[in-house]
Amino acid sequence: MIKEIDLKSKTIDSLVAIANQFNVPGQITDIQGFGNGNINDTFLVTLKNSTQKHVILQRINTHVFRQPELVMQNMRVFTDHATQRLHDWNSDRRWEIPSVILTQDHREYWVTAEGAFWRAISFIEAAQSFDIITDSDRAREAGCALGAFHNLINDLPPEKLAVTLEGFHITPRYLQQFDAALAKYDKNTSPEIDFCLQFIQTRRNWVSVLEDAKAKGELPLRLMHGDPKINNVLFDNNTGRAVSVIDLDTLMPGLIHYDIGDCLRSSCNFLGEETQQWQEVRFETEFAQAILQGYVSQAKDFLTEKDYEYIYDSIRLLAFELGLRFFTDYLVGNVHFSKVKYVEHNLIRALVQFQLTQSIETQESTICAIVRDLKRDLQ
Repeated sequence: MIKEIDLKSKTIDSLVAIANQFNVPGQITDIQGFGNGNINDTFLVTLKNSTQKHVILQRINTHVFRQPELVMQNMRVFTDHATQRLHDWNSDRRWEIPSVILTQDHREYWVTAEGAFWRAISFIEAAQSFDIITDSDRAREAGCALGAFHNLINDLPPEKLAVTLEGFHITPRYLQQFDAALAKYDKNTSPEIDFCLQFIQTRRNWVSVLEDAKAKGELPLRLMHGDPKINNVLFDNNTGRAVSVIDLDTLMPGLIHYDIGDCLRSSCNFLGEETQQWQEVRFETEFAQAILQGYVSQAKDFLTEKDYEYIYDSIRLLAFELGLRFFTDYLVGNVHFSKVKYVEHNLIRALVQFQLTQSIETQESTICAIVRDLKRDLQ
């Protein structure tokens, strides 16, 4: 198995040496930590004497992705397919796809002597991401981005891609993991912990809603991004329009409803995932309407009647699922979401998502009305 290394011990010189294993188009002048992802370690490499100003250098977390070769295989299949689709795409929208930069010996990744797994990816210039959405125009663009992404891969057979995380977004499995973690938890309780326990208990019989729909043939297996939260959407610096969906590690067979739910639960929380004011978290239906309008504008040609029927359930479920995952990780000592700033960080993250779930539930009729209006307008 590939071993993990301590990046804190890495110097700039050693990172440059790693970057130079890849066919980067220029001379490296600087490397800095980049982004705020919870899983992988990401660096922005600055170049000179090149048509490209930057590339991304990234170490894949092999505690999470046990077969990182499959991650890279999926990315190559996707980029080849989507690039071909873009040649025939009749759109005035700027759209870019992150591409794999090969090593000097033409491989998709490089493994260090210590066993760390590294890759290099093209950087999309003149674009930026946001941790929260603050207006309906950006919300609509976030929906357009996910719809365009699904449109590009809609004709790519799911069996062409491997499963990179077994059980990912299968909420009943996360419930099983929670039960196992709770059985071993022997530390002190608190009002916040008790709230989480009660919250999960009252919803455990409902968590299979999307998997049940898949089993009944109501929702087909397609390809999903897997993690289309708002900070994985890039917006053009000049126009404000979405130009890419990045972070393709969890691109694999699944339900597009996992993407729809994740996009909305992350975009419609004005306070963001990292707020400590969890009791103030609210699901913003104005943003939800804008996102769904943008999404349907790009995805209407392949959406079915049943797809619309399960949109509300997907939003509710994905907020609950992430809260369940955060809380389980807190119980086992912050192993999966290990980038924490304090011991209770994942507990607070769970509370944010559970409060968001509760807000979604209290606005069920409003959200369902938004979906009904979208369907009616298309008829």
